[in-house]
Amino acid sequence: MNKHEKINYVEFPAKDIKVAKDFFATVFGWSFVDYGPEYTTFSNQGIDGGFFQTDLVTSTENGSALIVFYSKNLGQTQAKIEGAGGAMVKPIFSFPGGRRFHFADPNGNEYAVWSDKKPKT
Repeated sequence: MNKHEKINYVEFPAKDIKVAKDFFATVFGWSFVDYGPEYTTFSNQGIDGGFFQTDLVTSTENGSALIVFYSKNLGQTQAKIEGAGGAMVKPIFSFPGGRRFHFADPNGNEYAVWSDKKPKT
């Protein structure tokens, strides 16, 4: 349901749409609907959105907004990301709300994953 004046949709850059689709399908189980060779959409992932083809990338170093995923198990999610071709940008660190890490997808865009769970010792 669309809500008045609330965030409704997000679009991410992708140098290679197929690479983006493969990565997010493998790691997060996303599915896509293509609208030509330069745009694809996803839905039901917390927010709906899409990927558009461009040579640009997003990162916090250049002032981009940071999209943050939630995980019940940071180590497991990190392994899935690395196994699908993602790269760690910042290793797991603690912050007042929990722990998180930053990663780049195979197109070079930066994201983060956080968890409110304490590591088991």
